[in-house]
Amino acid sequence: MKKYLFLLFNIFLFSTALKAQKTNLYLVDESNKIPIQYAIVQSEDGKFYQISDENGFVSLKKVPKTSHTLSISCVGFQPKSVALSSLSFSKKDTIIYLQSKISTLAEVNIKASSKNGVFKTISDLDIHLRPINNSQEILRMVPGLFIGQHAGGGKAEQIFLRGFDIDHGTDININVDGMPVNMVSHAHGQGYADLHFLIPELIEKVNFNKGPYFAEKGNFTTAGFVEFKTKDYLENNFSKVEIGQFGTYRNITGINLIQPKGNKRNQSLYFAGEGSFSKGFFDNPQNFNRFNGLLKYHGLINKNNSISATISGFKSKWNASGQIPERAVDSGLIGFYGAIDETEGGETERYNANLEWLSRLDNGGFFRHQMYYSKYLFELYSNFTFFKEDPINGDQIRQKENRNLMGLNSMYQNEYHLGSIKTESTFGVQMRYDHSKDVELTRTINRTENNEQIMLGNVQELNTAMYYTQKMNLSSKFDITAALRFDNFNNLYQDLLSQTKTSKNASIWSPKLNLNYRVNNQIELYLYNGKGFHSNDTRVTDKKALPPAYGTDLGGVFKIGKKLFIQTAIWQLWLDQEFVYVGDEGIVEAGGKTQRLGFDFSTRYEMAKNLFADIDFSFAKPKALEVPKAESYLPLAPRFTSVGGLSYRQKNGWNGSLRYRYMADRPANETNTVIAKGYFITDGAINYTAKKWEVGLSIQNLLNSKWKETQFDTESKLKDESEPISEIHFTPGTPFFARFNFTLYF
Repeated sequence: MKKYLFLLFNIFLFSTALKAQKTNLYLVDESNKIPIQYAIVQSEDGKFYQISDENGFVSLKKVPKTSHTLSISCVGFQPKSVALSSLSFSKKDTIIYLQSKISTLAEVNIKASSKNGVFKTISDLDIHLRPINNSQEILRMVPGLFIGQHAGGGKAEQIFLRGFDIDHGTDININVDGMPVNMVSHAHGQGYADLHFLIPELIEKVNFNKGPYFAEKGNFTTAGFVEFKTKDYLENNFSKVEIGQFGTYRNITGINLIQPKGNKRNQSLYFAGEGSFSKGFFDNPQNFNRFNGLLKYHGLINKNNSISATISGFKSKWNASGQIPERAVDSGLIGFYGAIDETEGGETERYNANLEWLSRLDNGGFFRHQMYYSKYLFELYSNFTFFKEDPINGDQIRQKENRNLMGLNSMYQNEYHLGSIKTESTFGVQMRYDHSKDVELTRTINRTENNEQIMLGNVQELNTAMYYTQKMNLSSKFDITAALRFDNFNNLYQDLLSQTKTSKNASIWSPKLNLNYRVNNQIELYLYNGKGFHSNDTRVTDKKALPPAYGTDLGGVFKIGKKLFIQTAIWQLWLDQEFVYVGDEGIVEAGGKTQRLGFDFSTRYEMAKNLFADIDFSFAKPKALEVPKAESYLPLAPRFTSVGGLSYRQKNGWNGSLRYRYMADRPANETNTVIAKGYFITDGAINYTAKKWEVGLSIQNLLNSKWKETQFDTESKLKDESEPISEIHFTPGTPFFARFNFTLYF
């Protein structure tokens, strides 16, 4: 541990000792003077290619002498060409202003770049073309990713992706501004990822990729990763009010505390607060309330150093109807939106402090450092079996924990030439420490009485990691990226009931190899290969802690004409073992070896000016290995999903979208004798945008379909039943749900 901290300390000192760049280019939004991130700057001969950072900065130090013109492009802005001879490098800053516009597929630039991931273009297009109405829709930005809520709105959503029932986050790495969302060894289950502390209106970017192919992504990155970037700058002060059916109210207000000035905004300080309440559509009101607050500063310390500092807080409380058995609805005991145990629900809190530091160096490279801390409180009451274990008092359980989470990330990146080969090296170190006190599983009665304490303990987990990535541009069309990651885990569990301690130290090496080939300006092919791992709960320390996962993606990105964009991939993922700590029962289940094969297809088409269509298809064939074929089905793993829709976007005036999501039937047990029924749901939104205000209407489940959002093959016993019965238990999906919103900009 000491050697990692020593290395981080020296990196910090070294980065501040280097001189500033002499040749700077800054890209700025002409209308609001906000720096433009992720803009592509390249020379006409393709020998120079850079992407602007969060300060809009691009170093021109390595532009070849043979280059004469730079082209600048960014989704959401008018492209621009600049003659190098017109730039005055004697000035302190060279500022290039870009005009914002509605995105078009004509501006999409296909260039091999494994550093940013092959899905980056899809992400950029979608976040510019689709409205985000609520926190649930944030994760739906990822093609093929489905979510389901089954505990009253406040519990983390169940996630499905690439043939995985990810539960609440076991096999997908989720972070916000580099700060982890997944909770290791959580009271409810490994990887629990509650995103409700993220305010949708503050999202700047949604970056994602699929598979274990990226060295900077470690724990949980088997099916893929999703990272959210919050805004460094608020374009305007705003206040938004939402009013909807089922007693739904929401307000979000954002205020700039430092007023913009000058020809480029070098710093920003803003506050945003959100409050929401909903009775919900269940017969038993969920009375879900949530409060969020965020204070964020971003600014330049000097010419080559900038920081982002964020403090945020979140608190929610709710009641839940839980998962109900089909027989209770069919018999008329309860309605479709009813409950067996009306005292389910919970509350949770999370408070975060996050500091990020970017240092640009005289040699053209840069360091990026981060420190974060979270205080997390969780309490959940559930009842999945009703009266199976206790025929008198019922089977309600409480899961509870009090967690401190802290971490450090530091990375160095630089581009240089090895002879005629352009290369890029990235080196990083990471550390994450979780300390959860009084992690509890207790049988309770009506939330008020403790009936039986099943588990109680303290969890400590330290994950230290190092990674190295080497990218080589062997030609203007072909690049290869090799990477190696090392992870070490120190796990300690203190059982407070038996007064015993168990510990385990485990390590794993994860090599990666990614190939990108750009056939021409319209076609890019890629082959990604990588080893990752499926991390296990600290309470599984007597088992294999880090079973490996191996993945391969073979795909392509195609631009057909100026208006059609297609991405495809054939993929496979093999896992050595999936030990799962079942937090609802306090037991360990071994999943064994598994294999998943699949095909992904995404397309974006510009049908007319400002009118866009998108369709995503995901096929998967998941199966368990080393078991009889008739018992090889993976319960609840999706096999075919599709999402798509139409979006009409204007800078001012009418905007709208009409979308669908479809999940096919899938096995609910290992023998495929119980089926989780699929669903087809449509959503719509329409709004009118003016310079100082916006008004809109969004509707979930336009056709008012009755559907089951989450389903489980569970054994339960009702009050008057003599024996337990195994069948589908479900949480109903949202009926027709309309919400009106009004936003004022000032």
